[in-house]
This record gives sequence, C-alpha cells and structure tokens, in this order.
Amino acid sequence: MKTDTVLRTDGMRVLTEHLGIVEAERFIAIIQREPFDYTAWRQDLFKDVPLNTFLDEAMSHRNNRELTR
Repeated sequence: MKTDTVLRTDGMRVLTEHLGIVEAERFIAIIQREPFDYTAWRQDLFKDVPLNTFLDEAMSHRNNRELTR
C-alpha cells in the first residue's frame, strides 16, 4: 500500500497529465468546496459501462502495471 504522500503525488501527476495544471486545480477546488458523495458519484460514473468491459479494462490495467514493475 502506498503512503499518503506517495498517493497524493501520484494523484496530482495523473490529474495534471490528463487535465493540465489549471483544470486539475479546479477539480480539487470543486471537490473541496461542494458536498460530495463519492460512493454515489462512482456508481453513476460507470452505470452505462457493461461489467465485462469494466473487468477487461481493469485486468488490462493490472497486467500493464505488472509489466512495468
């Protein structure tokens, strides 16, 4: 398991790589400012993704991570 510091660093890296620094900061500000139900958000986020697609992508991600270790 990663330490909190490593997790924060990795999270910011991913956000800035995919959103850019300004949009990453906006995202963090939104999360901190507004009441946020993470569980409900996650359930809604993938509601239209078939389970097999989700599982295939998760396994692919896992396999790619193992190759880079």
